[in-house]
Amino acid sequence: GYVHTARSRNDQVITDFKIWLRLATNDINKKLDNLIKTILKIAQKNIQTIMPGFTHLKNAQPVSFAHYMLAYVEMFKRDKFRFKNNLDNLSENPLGVAALTGTSFNIDRNFTTKKLGFKKPTNNSIDTVADRDFVLDFLYTASVCSLHISRIAEELIIWNSDGFGLINLSDKIVTGSSIMPQKKNPDLLEYLRGKSGNSFGNLFSMLTILKGLPLSYFKDLQDDKELVFKTNETISNSIAILNEVLNNFSPNKKKMLELAENGYITATDLADYLVKNHDISFRKAYQVTASIVNFAEKKKKKLHQLDISELKKIEPMLTSDVLKVFDLKYSVNSKKSFGGTSFANIKKMITKYKKT
Repeated sequence: GYVHTARSRNDQVITDFKIWLRLATNDINKKLDNLIKTILKIAQKNIQTIMPGFTHLKNAQPVSFAHYMLAYVEMFKRDKFRFKNNLDNLSENPLGVAALTGTSFNIDRNFTTKKLGFKKPTNNSIDTVADRDFVLDFLYTASVCSLHISRIAEELIIWNSDGFGLINLSDKIVTGSSIMPQKKNPDLLEYLRGKSGNSFGNLFSMLTILKGLPLSYFKDLQDDKELVFKTNETISNSIAILNEVLNNFSPNKKKMLELAENGYITATDLADYLVKNHDISFRKAYQVTASIVNFAEKKKKKLHQLDISELKKIEPMLTSDVLKVFDLKYSVNSKKSFGGTSFANIKKMITKYKKT
């Protein structure tokens, strides 16, 4: 009976919940660490693997496959940062506010705060039992992380499709059709894409529960545990499954290079070359380049298949030096600005990621 002295279910449950969420959050961040390490291993092996970068799912400019994968490292790093930030709101100790007004017993909330691993006691007893912002923070952060997982899952599904064929999935991570013996379906990736909807739904459920509640405690709040536990299980499983997928796929380097040679994706390099070497505005360089691309289309040639005499018909000032800009590797390595796709930049970023 003494365990209830100066306490209520209200503050005890919130205390337990915050401690549990603290542990769950740290566990998720460990899983994200493992996922990031896996992506870094893939990137390390594919610095010089060239593929098309896409905008609107159209070939845009050549990039390193490693650089493409490192984009997801940035996403998952931000997820880690958000989960870590949530720990601040989980560091305030609710124990001792009792039902909603505090207690007349002579308790020391700083003592229990220290013993339970919190940083400080909460400031307002009414807010403490009514507050579920820390639940929303977790559900929102998990939803964003789930969104990132869904995006890379969709990317891999597209790349694995027969229309693209840019990656190969191991038999360990595909399933067959019930009637078509040849089929190898990316079901795990489709599972990941679909599960993001569950996380979004749990977040909106909690927002809806809270939006109509005055202060302080109401039974509506008891649904917070079910929503958080389900979300935690889903996001933990999703991270682990994605890590398994990434350990069991391989890029089709030949197909990536072939696709990168389509779509005149070094056209921007030509425009940049004209600006840097012939002292003309980018607008003018853009127009000249567009004319050259149109000429190549009519001739049914790729840009690197044009000879200097053909180029000079459109822009007489050009010399044979311009031909280098049509080389895919040259294009990739020319993007030396910080955050760009050059091989040297990628190596530096991989080293930086490993240190952190």
